[in-house]
Amino acid sequence: MNYYIVIPAHNEEKFIGLTLESLVNQTVLPKKAVIVNDNSTDKTKEIVQEFMAKHSWISLVEKKSEAIHLPGSKVIQAFHTGLATLDDDYDIMVKGDSDLIFPSNYFETIINHFKNDAKIGMAGGFAYIEKNDEWILENLTDKDHIRGAFKAYRKETFKQIGGLKPAMGWDTVDELLCKFYDWKIVTDESLKVKHLKPTGANYNQASRYKQGEAFYTLGYGFFITAVASLKLAMRKGKPLLFIDYIKGFWKAKADNKTMLVTPEQAKFVRAYRWKKIKAKIFK
Repeated sequence: MNYYIVIPAHNEEKFIGLTLESLVNQTVLPKKAVIVNDNSTDKTKEIVQEFMAKHSWISLVEKKSEAIHLPGSKVIQAFHTGLATLDDDYDIMVKGDSDLIFPSNYFETIINHFKNDAKIGMAGGFAYIEKNDEWILENLTDKDHIRGAFKAYRKETFKQIGGLKPAMGWDTVDELLCKFYDWKIVTDESLKVKHLKPTGANYNQASRYKQGEAFYTLGYGFFITAVASLKLAMRKGKPLLFIDYIKGFWKAKADNKTMLVTPEQAKFVRAYRWKKIKAKIFK
């Protein structure tokens, strides 16, 4: 199975070389890897070009966007810029980040998952961060969720869910739509990806409100949003984030923000989320 990977990058001179080195060392190489240099002012471009000189399957695309770093829209707009340069000759589409070190068997293992079960629509490993000289699980999400830093999609699934949405919540709505269309999602605990930069390190208060907006546009409704907001705030060790998330939800509702799901899909999402909440309460 062929896989293409698109990696947005903004001022990643410190990490992009490590990410590309881990790609070069894969037991199964990508057929194509596109790095989208999104308005970098450092040496990101030069580092990518050094790898391009040695590996014909690596390419570079330039994109000029605003310097402000908001989660969701900026990175997926960059992803779309890279995606537009690719043909349709792939079996698996991967959205990657530019601050990762993949284990050498990562994509071989991912491919085997897709090969072994035709109903698997998405697959991924787990993110680990360095703390006190140890690599520990970056525990921001449930273990049945694939982190946005390394999403692998079966081609048919990728097309059926409509690709990736350029909005915060894109890496949740993709999985919800995957389930809506009856695809399986696989997370493999044996695949430990080193995440070199903590999630949200550059996010400001405006982006924290965006999380509440995302919950609204996912069709959660207020009560599920409250549960999800409290859970996420506690996981991040910042309980007051709960208030920002709720403010973001009500602001999005007042502004009548465009939904990421249809009414039918929103109904499915709420039923699915309530089922998961009840399962945890009564387990």
